[in-house]
Amino acid sequence: MILLVVDTQKGITDERLHEFERLRSSIGTLISEARKAGVEVVYVRHDDGPGTGFSVGDDEFEIFDEFAPEEKERIFDKKVNSAFHNSTGLVEYLTEKSENKVMIVGLQTNFCIDATIKSGFEKGYEMIVPEYANSTFDNEYMKKDICYHYYNDFIWPERYARCVTMEEAVRELRKERR
Repeated sequence: MILLVVDTQKGITDERLHEFERLRSSIGTLISEARKAGVEVVYVRHDDGPGTGFSVGDDEFEIFDEFAPEEKERIFDKKVNSAFHNSTGLVEYLTEKSENKVMIVGLQTNFCIDATIKSGFEKGYEMIVPEYANSTFDNEYMKKDICYHYYNDFIWPERYARCVTMEEAVRELRKERR
């Protein structure tokens, strides 16, 4: 198993997110538990391209300080919503390591998390989604709380992912102890 931390970048990891404090706590706990158990933590960053303020070299592009990767942890950059897109190299990396179980956390529920979960499912990965470890903002079509529950409680479970409580997620990580 790996813990995949998607797009928790400084420019979007803030109080505008649904249940921000709970998200911070959940992701922080899962990163800590994964490291203690020897489960690899893999990061993904979204690059909107030069001049956007959200690209390589921009402060907003960097990973939120509280979730910062350790020196040995891998970071993959992407320019599309799915972390499993052929352009990222993540699929090849996981294939090389014979990993097929992915616990996913991060941002944003209705964009990169949704695309990555569905793409991972299509590629044969077991996708695990801990509660309140992904989030999003309000948009013109849907409020952030409704959006969160729409995906986590209705779209993903029993279709694309195994959605679990935080307690179950922590137990899974500890079970993987290496």
